[in-house]
Amino acid sequence: MLRSTDGLAGRSFRRLSALLLAGALTGLNLGLIAVPARAAATKGPDTVADTAATVMDAVVNISTSQTVAPSRSVPTPQLPPGSPFEEFFEEFFKRRQQQGEDDSGGDRPRRVSSLGSGFVIDAAGLVVTNNHVIADADEVFVNFNDGSKLKAEVIGRDTKIDIALLRVKPEPNKPLKAVKFGDSDVLRVGDWVMAIGNPFGLGGTLTVGVISARNRDINSGPYDNFLQTDAAINRGNSGGPLFNMDGDVIGINTAIISPSGGSIGIGFAVPSNTAVAVVSQLKEFGETRRGWIGVRIQPVTDDIAESLSLDKPRGALVGGLTDDGPAAKGGIKAGDVIVKFDGKDVKDMRSLPLIVADTAVDKEVEVVVIRKGKEETLRLKVGRLEESEKTEQAAVTKKEEAPAAPKAPTSKLLGLELSELSADLRGKFKIKDEVKGVVVTGVDKGSAAADKGLKPGFVVLEVNQEAVATPADIQKRIDTLKQEGRRSVLLMVSDTDGQVQFTAVPIE
Repeated sequence: MLRSTDGLAGRSFRRLSALLLAGALTGLNLGLIAVPARAAATKGPDTVADTAATVMDAVVNISTSQTVAPSRSVPTPQLPPGSPFEEFFEEFFKRRQQQGEDDSGGDRPRRVSSLGSGFVIDAAGLVVTNNHVIADADEVFVNFNDGSKLKAEVIGRDTKIDIALLRVKPEPNKPLKAVKFGDSDVLRVGDWVMAIGNPFGLGGTLTVGVISARNRDINSGPYDNFLQTDAAINRGNSGGPLFNMDGDVIGINTAIISPSGGSIGIGFAVPSNTAVAVVSQLKEFGETRRGWIGVRIQPVTDDIAESLSLDKPRGALVGGLTDDGPAAKGGIKAGDVIVKFDGKDVKDMRSLPLIVADTAVDKEVEVVVIRKGKEETLRLKVGRLEESEKTEQAAVTKKEEAPAAPKAPTSKLLGLELSELSADLRGKFKIKDEVKGVVVTGVDKGSAAADKGLKPGFVVLEVNQEAVATPADIQKRIDTLKQEGRRSVLLMVSDTDGQVQFTAVPIE
């Protein structure tokens, strides 16, 4: 907390100031001579006016309008007969309903508008913005710095990366000012950038900051790979460009973190190298065509890496495969760790979807996996991620309670009560017939297994990539791992929804 210089702290500060001044006057070296030089080196560029002047006219405001259904009046709350508040509430809600009808015309639909930003990438009339800026809009208009306004056509949109491509028809003999994409991969944390956009409807607003971080995952979609910047970004900046000091677009401003709705110096932009591929596909096809191989993956944690004899956590662990998908046809199996795809290193789980999505559909690629401690190279043909698969949502159904089954003989291992699968247990936990393994009938509270999320009804399919059918099989595998000096055991389990996952549990 900053305080004034009054009192004891103030007197100490004044003594220090006098000492520093005396040292400077007498040539005393107090180690402060380099401070002005450091300050000058970190204050940033003297001006960005020249760069801004060359790109400002290419930045546009996006305005939209749409028709929304009428809002319904709030029903009057039901009060007990004879309540002293009954007359008061009836009169209050009656006035509110009459006021709403007067303001909105009763049940008539209403027109609402919104504002955002964008930028021209082709003088012939191509404009890039965020998809959420124009989502559900009936009409989209592009407003230019000179005051002109053109109606826009939506060429295509991508909901996963949140990008939309628009087209306007410029006036004859009046080409638009356009900007070009730069290389976002060469950006370093600390590089200067500037954002131009339409915050709160104040068009043509420029702010300057630095790249604060790269490769940010803010859980907005499967391909999160944002640039983070402290250049002020507010509501209305969405879809606007983030420029480097050469005037190249290196990002599309998309989101902020803010408890108040205003900038607190944490903004996010889609990297230009991610956007370029999407914009190119929207321009050519009117839609995105991403690569897809049909795997369900999970991260390789420290304990999973140890149980698989990996030197360090890396790659993406395959938890399941789509039947007849490219990965299954190419020989990939559950339990494989994908460490390289089409010549690109898969550093972690998040890397694989990004690499696969950017790979051309129908391209044959090499995939390097680690299987039981050894590297293998496989080949597969990349498929296409269909729109229906991208937007598919799993339906959550409530399971009915089954009648209690006779208690089966159990074994206690790893904080788990384990039993052989029987018809009674299949019925009790609704386990599918094709699932084979050892069922978990109980989990010790506070155990490592409980912390890992294991629950009754889960089925242990494999232990360290070897199938098991009885608790004795599991005990045998644990004994072998102990002799090998392993500290954890890798369990392949099927949860109560039939989804397969890997979990590493410490060996007790």
